[in-house]
Amino acid sequence: MSGFFMTFEGIEGSGKSTVARLVADELKKAGIDILLTREPGGTRTSEAIRSILLDPDRAEISARAELLMYLASRSQLVDEVISPALRGGRTVICDRFMDASVAYQGWARGLGEKIVEDLNSFTVGEFIPDMTFLFDLPVETGFSRGPEKRESDGVRIKDRLEREARSFHEKVREGYLRIAEREPGRFVVIDAALSLQEVTVAVLGNIRPHLDVQF
Repeated sequence: MSGFFMTFEGIEGSGKSTVARLVADELKKAGIDILLTREPGGTRTSEAIRSILLDPDRAEISARAELLMYLASRSQLVDEVISPALRGGRTVICDRFMDASVAYQGWARGLGEKIVEDLNSFTVGEFIPDMTFLFDLPVETGFSRGPEKRESDGVRIKDRLEREARSFHEKVREGYLRIAEREPGRFVVIDAALSLQEVTVAVLGNIRPHLDVQF
């Protein structure tokens, strides 16, 4: 793996997807060969799995089935997109990756961190992120920006996970912070309650030494 691999993680409404796009744009302007992708999704097969996983009418999906579908989507994304890009020397940003399964399924769903981590290891192989940004903010703040805001604006919430109770999302946040505390060498925790500009600047500042670029 000769490229540089970054992942962006966070609860609903953390703004990670928006920041990922802004950061990717800045890196492109700086001459970096950048690939931006997402989970679940990023390939034809993975996008098909995504449509099932996030369908609000699929309430019957069990926790174990949910985990295995995320892993299948991840495996396809690694093999088809991430692996070739990194081997080709590109810089990759992935909006969610393996840590999401530990936080959502291992921690919030109660399947256990160890089994999810073991399955992640089998799924991603050598393609462990070089750097993971965790966009952290209170669940209440995230919901006011995300699902609840869209609902108040008259937009139907389509995401099955967004419909989960607040307590579920509190557990997701706890799970993420637990992973970040355990892996300080890989994780950078960003205060996502700051303005979009402040968050983007903070991320770029942390990336700069690793890619030797000027913004």
